[in-house]
Amino acid sequence: MPLWLDLLRTPMAAPETPKLRRMRFIWQGLCLTTATGAGLFGPIHRAVGRRASIAMAVLVFACVFWTVFYLMRKQRADRAFLEALVEIE
Repeated sequence: MPLWLDLLRTPMAAPETPKLRRMRFIWQGLCLTTATGAGLFGPIHRAVGRRASIAMAVLVFACVFWTVFYLMRKQRADRAFLEALVEIE
């Protein structure tokens, strides 16, 4: 398995809850969809016109919003996990 694919499957928070896992998969999907839309923007724009620009703007906004939301939740989970480790010692 290529390293980049292995890293995509690696959870980013320890331990990763089912909710964080779902959020991570949604985030990865939004990022890949945004990249695909940007790469194929020319043909999509020719096919659907101005709606392509609006759709890409909405997609970029959703990706940025979800990234901020996901990273806030991830940091909270990491902080709680590390605080629990310190309390055990």
